[in-house]
Amino acid sequence: MNILFTCAGRRNYLIAYFRQALGGQGKLLAGDCSVHAAALQEADEGFILPAVQAPEYIDHLLGLCVEQEVKLLVPLNDHELPILARARHRFSRSGIEVLVSSPEVIELTADKLATARFAEGLDLHPPLTLPTLEGALEALASGALRFPLIVKPRWGTASLGVERVDNREMLELAWQLGLCRLPQLGLRQGSLTGEGLMIQGLLPGQEYGLDIVNDLNGNYRATFVKRKLSMRAGETERAVTEIRPELAEAGRRIGESLRHRGNLDCDVFFDGKTVHLLELNPRFGGGYPFSAQAGADLPAALIAWTRGEEPAEGWASVRPGITSSKCDRLVCVGGATPGSECQSIEGQESEALVMPFMDVVGLNG
Repeated sequence: MNILFTCAGRRNYLIAYFRQALGGQGKLLAGDCSVHAAALQEADEGFILPAVQAPEYIDHLLGLCVEQEVKLLVPLNDHELPILARARHRFSRSGIEVLVSSPEVIELTADKLATARFAEGLDLHPPLTLPTLEGALEALASGALRFPLIVKPRWGTASLGVERVDNREMLELAWQLGLCRLPQLGLRQGSLTGEGLMIQGLLPGQEYGLDIVNDLNGNYRATFVKRKLSMRAGETERAVTEIRPELAEAGRRIGESLRHRGNLDCDVFFDGKTVHLLELNPRFGGGYPFSAQAGADLPAALIAWTRGEEPAEGWASVRPGITSSKCDRLVCVGGATPGSECQSIEGQESEALVMPFMDVVGLNG
């Protein structure tokens, strides 16, 4: 089975996890629009793809999958998910499984306001969420909302444009700044003025990351729980695996209701009694490596499901108390060929560029 990762970027660790799961029974391919993407170097083969928004993106990607006999396509970027969700049937006709959920699931999870309403329907207590500045000011005046608050894009990604505010002056300034920055960040603005932003209250308790796993038919299979120890650039940097029945139960309810496909990266807060759902990301998220370090083997399960088989027993077994931390290392890109080491050429310095990517190490266990 050949597997292709799109928008592969810095996700070298996923290549390592899938390589181990494949056991030499296929090739791991990586695609990105930048020749400097670190993951292109460690894949068996790397390919330069058009930008996700390019009109020829799907045709080019489908042609590459057919040419390379790809059986499983794994997208890793929020911006390509709706595009691939709408085109999944075209890949299916060529026997290619695209690890993406339905357009309806992709839209619900991309829209943070819709996510909050979804959470309310499951009694998972999202933060109070206001889609207008006027509504937030009224809620503050009535006492229903209190500072500090979060101003964020309604259709955001990677924590872009998120601002914490501590008073009314900061709130109004952050709102105006956010409206100006939406087009610069390439984020959806909506059809009405101000529709692309929203305001949320803070949540109580400790932040956790959940990997909520469904099979390729949308059937719930597992939840992996990690307590976040620190964040960096909107992504979990350190975490420890835990057994939390309340959070596992919340994961089951989300998975069964949403019926997504594959992994759902989920952010929640837990105060010891109540689970508060914050965000949903229907793809491999930055928190999955912490589950993998503790024994989870979702790549093996996905490969088995793609083959129409059941994964080996134990793929969802995660050891609690495993603390891991992300760190940078360097790989040569650009001038070096995929799979090669950094080398000088005829005694001269190599012209290959050097770029960091995120690795994961265990701190105990």
